Amino acid sequence: MSGTAAELGNVRIDGARLWDSLMEMAKIGATPKGGCKRLTLTDLDKQGRELFTRWAAEAGCTVSVDRMGNMFARRPGVDDSLPPVVLGSHLDTQPTGGKFDGVLGVLGALEVVRTLKDLNIRTRHPVEIANWTNEEGSRYAPAMVSSGVFAGVYTEEFAYSRVDSEGKTLGDELKRIGFQGDRPVGGRPFHAFFELHIEQGPILEDENVDIGVVTHGQGQRWYEITLTGFESHAGSTPMPARKDALLGAARVVELVNRIGLANAPNAVATVGMLNPYPNSRNVIPGQVWMTVDFRHPDDGVLAGMDKALREGVAEICAGIGLTQETQQIFYYPPVAFEESCVAAVREAATKLGYSHRNIVSGAGHDACYIARVAPTAMIFTPCVDGISHNETEDIKPEWATAGANVLLQAALAKAEIVA
Repeated sequence: MSGTAAELGNVRIDGARLWDSLMEMAKIGATPKGGCKRLTLTDLDKQGRELFTRWAAEAGCTVSVDRMGNMFARRPGVDDSLPPVVLGSHLDTQPTGGKFDGVLGVLGALEVVRTLKDLNIRTRHPVEIANWTNEEGSRYAPAMVSSGVFAGVYTEEFAYSRVDSEGKTLGDELKRIGFQGDRPVGGRPFHAFFELHIEQGPILEDENVDIGVVTHGQGQRWYEITLTGFESHAGSTPMPARKDALLGAARVVELVNRIGLANAPNAVATVGMLNPYPNSRNVIPGQVWMTVDFRHPDDGVLAGMDKALREGVAEICAGIGLTQETQQIFYYPPVAFEESCVAAVREAATKLGYSHRNIVSGAGHDACYIARVAPTAMIFTPCVDGISHNETEDIKPEWATAGANVLLQAALAKAEIVA
């Protein structure tokens, strides 16, 4: 089948095939509670990558891998010298992750390419499917490091040197699983990039909206804070004489919460990790390491939150005799997605009869870095109760189908159908 854009305007993907692929991928790293644990660059990640490679080859794609392990499955265009329209997300998960976060974007893109092959639809531009390495950042911080290298935010050397909790470096693990390719990272144009993703929040489901047209991505700042006091005997050290690092940490947690509330409704502020030392029941903690995550769509507000955190931590520590080190380890400013790509998503949803609304992404995504080097937009589908980064994360098959249909039409608009 071939035809004009008008004739192909209502072409749809095979929703049942997409759902079957999602469920098949979910078997790799399946957890007892119905989720997935497929941490980046583990043997399970390797299995997921190999399955994706086989599926992409069956769909008529040639798969290449760059030096960060980013995978690109290419369907040639009629003019294969043109920059590709790229669709994708990531296959790695959180330790207690779900079956859809990231995976929907990769397999939804695969379903788009399968549909083009099934119907013999030719496009002027090549179409590629991307699987970005280490989007989650759960094994190697910072998150989205490989799309960050692609966009020139990080160097390969920085990325390779990231270390997990067992002392294994990202670079060594990339080689170990056999996915350190020889293709340069970045340095080539994309005609457009679209990322399909579950919302990871409750808005679309609460409002019974089919599609989120993502206009912006929130800016983020991540911190690591070390508070140092003095460990001593819990039974014989008087209260006024203590230098309790955990007490300081408790007050920092409250500070972070206050900062988030003070900048509501768009701000979120979280302490996600807290490790006291020596972690003994009868020893006053002498040191605490903790993390802070700030997010807001306005960079000026984020800067104000940063100032409030640094001043507040210093004041807390001075009050109880602690020293402190506050280090920002990750930052990217708020992202405004490219207008023509956003319009392509909105027009696709309208054409297909799906309800839709503009939405701001509260989570970080590879698209936020790719937006620095290519015209980019995102498509959100609802997820049940807004739950993500949890084994109970769930979506409905019809939501997945709707999102992939919009992805297909947006891709066709940019890749240009050739009759």
